[in-house]
Amino acid sequence: MSNRLPIIAFLVAVLIILGFSSFFIVNERQQAIVLRFGEIVDVKTEPGIYFKLPFGFVEADNVQLVEDRVMRFDLDDIRVQVSGGKFYEVDAFVAYRISDPRVFRQTVSGQVLLAEQRLRTRLDAALRRVYGLRGFEAALSDERGSMMREVRDQLRPDANSLGLEIEDVRIRRTDLTQEVSQQTYDRMKAERLAEAERLRARGREAAARIRARADREVVEILAEARRESEILRGEGEGERNAIFAEAFERDPEFFDFYRSMAAYGQALEGAGTSMVLSPNSEFFRYFGSAIGRQPTEGAPAIPPLDDGATSATPAGE
Repeated sequence: MSNRLPIIAFLVAVLIILGFSSFFIVNERQQAIVLRFGEIVDVKTEPGIYFKLPFGFVEADNVQLVEDRVMRFDLDDIRVQVSGGKFYEVDAFVAYRISDPRVFRQTVSGQVLLAEQRLRTRLDAALRRVYGLRGFEAALSDERGSMMREVRDQLRPDANSLGLEIEDVRIRRTDLTQEVSQQTYDRMKAERLAEAERLRARGREAAARIRARADREVVEILAEARRESEILRGEGEGERNAIFAEAFERDPEFFDFYRSMAAYGQALEGAGTSMVLSPNSEFFRYFGSAIGRQPTEGAPAIPPLDDGATSATPAGE
């Protein structure tokens, strides 16, 4: 009996190993590809416990588990050219899932890295085609959404041939290259400088108009002031002449006396004034008589003056 225990233990161990190798578990995030001698015999896409031939039979059945989740890979720093000849640097990513495990196994041996490598090449080509059909501003405008959908639609046939389904394609970043950025900056700077010069020119033009209008208003105001002053001066002269005329009519002798005194004041205003006049001139009539009588024959025409007074020299002396 004791000699049989090792044999029994060995058989139990073999049975346990055969039991564990006869089934496999697929969870909700996986799919299973059942291979028999390297050929696909079944695909399990639903979660559960499944049976297969144990490895005891020359490892007849193998199971390859693949993801059933949505996966993504990134494509960074792709240099694409737009229709105008300028370049963008683009970052994008693809969200995909394995939709046909059988095709996935047959085309890329179930290798995710190999599938992503092929998709990356085709995504690069699709991005270049889509950007190449558009102008410089398209990727930065509302057209960006339609560009992503177009890239996705171009990539889907290639993905389907690998057993994959493209869920989404997103362009994460679209930046100008260094050369284009500098060119854009220079163009914007030139536009701003031109706009500033236009504004300055408009300001100078407005200032010139304002100055011209102000100068014209000054001339008009001065002309109006001169006109009014001339009118007032004329009115004043008229009133003065009227007053003089009225005074002359009332007392002609006093008026003559007043006018003569005014003439003396103007003629003798400066010190040392000399005048050459006839002794019998009408101008001197108030010098010899307070009532303005003409000097008599043989009488002195001009009374003697004090020292330092203004002298008037009669003509002929």
